[in-house]
Amino acid sequence: MTALFALATSLLWGLADFGGGLLTRRTPARTVVVVSQSIAVLVLGAVVVATGGWSEAGPQLWFAVAAGLVGPVAMLAFYKALALGPMGVVSPLGSIGVAVPVGVGLVLGERPGLLQFVGILVAVAGVCLAGGPQFRGAPVQRQAVALTLLAAFGFGAVMALIAEASTTLTGLFLALFVQRVTNVAAGGLALFVSVRRGAPALAAEGFPWRTLPALAFVGLADVAANGTYSIAAQHGPVTVAAVLASLYPVVTAVAARGVLRERLRAVQAAGAGLALVGTVLLASG
Repeated sequence: MTALFALATSLLWGLADFGGGLLTRRTPARTVVVVSQSIAVLVLGAVVVATGGWSEAGPQLWFAVAAGLVGPVAMLAFYKALALGPMGVVSPLGSIGVAVPVGVGLVLGERPGLLQFVGILVAVAGVCLAGGPQFRGAPVQRQAVALTLLAAFGFGAVMALIAEASTTLTGLFLALFVQRVTNVAAGGLALFVSVRRGAPALAAEGFPWRTLPALAFVGLADVAANGTYSIAAQHGPVTVAAVLASLYPVVTAVAARGVLRERLRAVQAAGAGLALVGTVLLASG
């Protein structure tokens, strides 16, 4: 179950990142975050009411609040990086954030078996190579790398926090709702400040109504990914769940290759293969 839900997390996050990266090429990143997360809040609010999730309120929701504060910073940095550099290069670097939840799991006493430990090393190495990162080049490329590393740490922190925010399914719905409300509040404040400083909130053609379905998909896919990761972490070792969930950059790179025709270098293809090998080792360990 851990492997299944963690791999579902990778798929959802990978597609959400691809969609978010495309949207931010025409719409400011802050607007993409606020609108997509607002749609998620509406859907989650209805789910919480329907399932009676309010009864699960407790001190553990502070973890969801913390995740909600860290999340917008990570998303804004990541979407900006995706808009600056090739998705097939930027996205895999974001997987470095897996070190945060893996470290938490080790501190809490988790000790993966030998096969799983090898799988972790192989998978992480594969995801990093799948990006074929280039640290030399124009200032834009260096800025994209810096933003991606900031986002990676934030994503890792969110993974660790959301795993602690609930212990039941209805509690998970409430935790995700609280997280997204905090996301919208923090992102909305950032958008307000940027507009006051003269930055545009929308593109020249106005609100992108035609992209509303895509914005909804990005927001809901990101929420679903947080949910599947939380379930994966609750039913198995966090070290395994976090590494399998971190394979989402491979999904983004493949989507960029299929839709945008971004060409994968040999090192990227080799990295994707290593990530797959690591996945098999983790799932069988």
